[in-house]
Amino acid sequence: MKQKWPVRIGRPLKEKLDPEVPLLTGQRIYDTFFPIAKGGTAAIPGGFGTGKTVSQHQLAKWADSQVVVYVGCGERGNEMTEVLLTFPELDDPNTGEKLMERSTLIANTSNMPVAAREASIYTGVTIAEYYRDMGYDVALMADSSSRWAEALREISGRLEEMPGEEGFPAYLGTRLADFYERAGRVITLGKEKRLGSVSIIGAVSPPGGDFSEPVSQNTLRVVSAFWALDTNLADRRHFPAINWLTSYSLYLDFVKEWYDKNIGKEFQILRGRMMALLEKEAELQEIVQLVGQDALPESDRAFLEVARMIREDYLQQHAYHEIDSYCSKEKQFLMLKIIMKFYQEVNKAIEAGIMASRIAAVKVKDEIARMKYTPNQDFPRRYEELIKSIEIEFESLRNQQ
Repeated sequence: MKQKWPVRIGRPLKEKLDPEVPLLTGQRIYDTFFPIAKGGTAAIPGGFGTGKTVSQHQLAKWADSQVVVYVGCGERGNEMTEVLLTFPELDDPNTGEKLMERSTLIANTSNMPVAAREASIYTGVTIAEYYRDMGYDVALMADSSSRWAEALREISGRLEEMPGEEGFPAYLGTRLADFYERAGRVITLGKEKRLGSVSIIGAVSPPGGDFSEPVSQNTLRVVSAFWALDTNLADRRHFPAINWLTSYSLYLDFVKEWYDKNIGKEFQILRGRMMALLEKEAELQEIVQLVGQDALPESDRAFLEVARMIREDYLQQHAYHEIDSYCSKEKQFLMLKIIMKFYQEVNKAIEAGIMASRIAAVKVKDEIARMKYTPNQDFPRRYEELIKSIEIEFESLRNQQ
């Protein structure tokens, strides 16, 4: 079991496979809109107070990997303490064991030596590869890669190397690429055929939330999922503050077949429709800011109500709520179907000449807002009740017309 290995060199493997299996996180915005595959790479950039660490903690808690390596690189010591206090209390939804049983923590807080900070991320990924070679799916959380890059800058300065952009060493991009390239879903070396994966999710802390700085730009070049945290959303208390207009995932086509087989072919269609609705809402909001909502036609005012429902009732998720903290893939699918059913009924009501103000006053809206707090195992029954309530309420609206 004991092995000696230089941390800056990736461990050998037999063959790299396509990232076709999603890493389910129990977080609706990631699993539905911007999924990451097992063996994939993702970056969470965001300014101060946007929720990078809470997002990393949520992923470390609920990701369906068998091993989690959490690297606290140059961040506050209190954040590592929180992990140490909360993880032993929580159960893994997949195995029922305590979360601490599968977690490896590398504490490298901001008051520790710079050289140790530079080595900590490499140590984390080497430990992840060690478990990958045993045939486990491993998720590595690096919080934050910006502090690691700053350590590189400081060491480079002391060695009197030629500085690059903003004083970072010229080889910053290469080092970041070397680190993220160690992710992957692989067939490991050995007589038995073993599949293992390392998924890397790195937080980036750009000064002032400016994504044009070197660490963010070099990270963007090498990761395949980009979850951009937005200061404006955080100020509005919309958490997780992932901006759905600037974020993206290149894994959608890879994991499509898995979603079709394990959740339903309708899931990706619903995702595409919801994304189109959110994009249309952004266009309408620009008009609203100029002329006000009252100047919009009835159909657009009713549409904004549906878009608000997607934002507040689906995308927002309470990290510290015992039920809403983790949302199963089946529950996510049924929640999407409920919102789509509501949207279809709204369209029928508008065609029947019903005012947007009357549509906005329907009681079932409050029930939909509370659906996220229904336990995962009870949700299929709740889904049937809500679909029935939507049909009955809109039917009575049309009859009163």
